Amino acid sequence: MSPERTLVTTTREVTGRLVPVGSPVVVPAHCFVTLTQSLGGNYTIVHAGNMVRIDGSDADALGFEPLVLDFERSSDGSINEQHVWQALGTVFDPEVPVDLVNLGLIYSVSIHQDSGVVRITMTLTAPGCGMGDVLVGDVRARVGCVPDVKAVEVELVFDPPWTRDMMTEEAQLSTGMFY
Repeated sequence: MSPERTLVTTTREVTGRLVPVGSPVVVPAHCFVTLTQSLGGNYTIVHAGNMVRIDGSDADALGFEPLVLDFERSSDGSINEQHVWQALGTVFDPEVPVDLVNLGLIYSVSIHQDSGVVRITMTLTAPGCGMGDVLVGDVRARVGCVPDVKAVEVELVFDPPWTRDMMTEEAQLSTGMFY
C-alpha cells in the first residue's frame, strides 16, 4: 500500500532514519506523523517537517504488524536463490516507491553454498545518497532471513553508474519515468 498521505499516531517511541542523509532520529510516543509510503514492510513518514524512514521491524510503533520474512528451508540445506531475490524485493528506496530490484540497483547475486555466503553487488540512484548505509544494512538484514544464509556481503559500486534505463518497465511506468 502506498497511501496518499495518512495521519497516524505513534504507539511508542521509535528510532528512524532521516531521509536522505540517513542520520538517526527519535520519534516520540503518541506523536502525530504523516505516513507517505508503506512499501516492502518499511515506512516513510513526515515528522517535524522531515521525511523519516521507519524499518518494518518497528511497524508496531505506527500501529501496523511488524515485517517478518519467513521462507521454507530447502530439503537439501542449500540457499534458495529465488528466496534471496524475494528478500531483496522487500527493500524499498525511501524516496521512490519502488524496490531495489525493480529500480535496477542490484547488479549481481552470487551464492556460495559451501560457506553459506551470499555476495551482492549493488549501487545507489546517486553516489552521494546518504541512505546508502541504511539500504546496505536493509539488504544484509533481509537476505540474512533466508534459510541457511550464514553471511551476506554487500559491495556498493558506482560503475556502471545507475540510470533510469536500468529500471524495469513497470517501475518506470509507476514513477512516471517511462518516456
